[in-house]
Amino acid sequence: MTGMTAGQRWPIPPHDGYTAYELLTLDLPSHTELIDANFVFRPPQSNFHSLMNSHVLESLRAECPGELRVRREMAVRLSDQTVLEPDVLVIKADRAGDHDLVIFASDDVVLAIETMSPSSRERDRDTKPHKYAGVGIPYFWRIERDDDQRYVAYTYELDQADGRYRPTGTYVNRLTVDQPFPVDIDLTEIDRL
Repeated sequence: MTGMTAGQRWPIPPHDGYTAYELLTLDLPSHTELIDANFVFRPPQSNFHSLMNSHVLESLRAECPGELRVRREMAVRLSDQTVLEPDVLVIKADRAGDHDLVIFASDDVVLAIETMSPSSRERDRDTKPHKYAGVGIPYFWRIERDDDQRYVAYTYELDQADGRYRPTGTYVNRLTVDQPFPVDIDLTEIDRL
């Protein structure tokens, strides 16, 4: 098995699966997520992933209103069996001052952003938006590269009537939105970083 030495065994999960408690207390690799009581280990990020996340984070911080704050790769507890770590998230400012906090509650989050990697395609397109909507996170964005290597951002807003995300736009190379606050991000800027 890749990454394991002779005689090493995989841990056997509890019958009911893992919980948020185990995620926070076991010695796990950085950025491990918990999805439906199962650990998901993330591979090292690509240069695109790192640059885009940093650029979006800085761009959002430059425009963020006083009642909100922007964070990168912080755990969000959606349930006892699901703890996700959006690449970038916008949270309510009243929760931002606790410097010892290691996990946010889902109702602290206003916007969750995922930058898609090849290894996270299904999770970023299906699983995570479904989970974020299910706990009422108002906005979700997914950023990826298309087949022509253009940068594409897909934006969604929660429909309160049915608890699902509705598409609000598809933006190629430039993301200009009014919600959750006005922002204009030239996604191609990462090519100059």
